[in-house]
Amino acid sequence: MFGRNLNPAASYAQVSLDAKVNSATPHQLILLLFEGAASAITVAKLHIERGEIAQKGKLISQAIDIIINGLKASLNQEVGGKLAEQLAALYDYMARRLLTANLENNIAALDEVSHLLNEIHSAWIDIGPHANS
Repeated sequence: MFGRNLNPAASYAQVSLDAKVNSATPHQLILLLFEGAASAITVAKLHIERGEIAQKGKLISQAIDIIINGLKASLNQEVGGKLAEQLAALYDYMARRLLTANLENNIAALDEVSHLLNEIHSAWIDIGPHANS
């Protein structure tokens, strides 16, 4: 009737994500970016293990996009000073490692980036509502 096959579960997930984003504080948006990148890396790893190269590449590209155009772009170099500089360099490093993972189907590189993201994500959770102070 509608001319295309819709996936109700995917539609629900998108609506749920849109609602989270629309109601999130800046601090919560950063947390969502970390979670999105981590999720993309986890699923990319599964695609490597299954030999599903196209899907793996799409998800690794998504993780790179989140890290560079989300996390790194959100840094305020003027206010953040040395910490913002170091985070920017770390995000660039993560993107390079993800490119390596994509080119070489390197699960260890994915695990390394996941670990780094988890460390920073944990720090953002600990900051809590004080992030905007």
